[in-house]
Amino acid sequence: MELKTILEALYQNRSQEHLANDPLSFCHRFHEPQDQEVAGLIASSFAYGNVKIIKKNLAVIFDAMGPSPRRFVERFDPAEGLRLFSGFKHRFNDGRDLSALLLACRIMIEEAGSVEKWLLRFHDPASEDITGTLSGFSEAVKALDLAPVFGPGGVPKDAYFPFFFPSPASGSACKRLCMYLRWMVRPADGIDLGIWKGISPTQLVIPVDAHIQRICRFLGFTDRKQGDWRMACEITRALRELDPQDPVKYDFSICHLGISEGCDGKDRLKCAACPIVDFCSAGTE
Repeated sequence: MELKTILEALYQNRSQEHLANDPLSFCHRFHEPQDQEVAGLIASSFAYGNVKIIKKNLAVIFDAMGPSPRRFVERFDPAEGLRLFSGFKHRFNDGRDLSALLLACRIMIEEAGSVEKWLLRFHDPASEDITGTLSGFSEAVKALDLAPVFGPGGVPKDAYFPFFFPSPASGSACKRLCMYLRWMVRPADGIDLGIWKGISPTQLVIPVDAHIQRICRFLGFTDRKQGDWRMACEITRALRELDPQDPVKYDFSICHLGISEGCDGKDRLKCAACPIVDFCSAGTE
């Protein structure tokens, strides 16, 4: 059996249980695209660290935002937000960083009508991928006037707001931004939402986290050791050989072999039952 056939089967067998164990599940709380794109930016921004803690902290944010994230952001007052989220903490991001993110989102909507339209100012439909898109987007967000949150001196050195917006230009894998675009751009399939039409799925780059790094090395999609932008592009090129029109369609399935199924390449019993064992360097050792 070919690897593509196995990955297609994994793609078809994705479950709502897997979705419930993923930050993307918070986007599915809402039915309006304008709410989903705002929810996606917030959920992806905090999608780092332990998944249980991610879900716990995202629940705090979305419970405070109420039934419409878009409406909350449109009406967002930074001073009120700093009070509302004064006790918030997610690893090294705090309520100040969250308030700045919400203000940035409000500005994007005010200037362009949506996060998508604001981001598309930096997108070239003729480009092979989203390298330039993310570089331009991240730098522009970090250049916004966030004085209502941080004060007139700009983003202070001890703030971790810039962590939300890494750039391929610095070599970062930009995992959370690539994940956000996957959620928004890939065709609606019960997992991803397909609400953005200005970027082609062919241009997406796979979000590289620890699970994707490990499993894609096992599969021979990359031999790089550092989870950087070069690794992300290398894995994406390998996946493009399997599906040129939708190269990151397998991301969710591969990632949840680690997140939900516990694949670490060390448990021989799990390896024996794993669907990719015949193609995996760890499983065939």
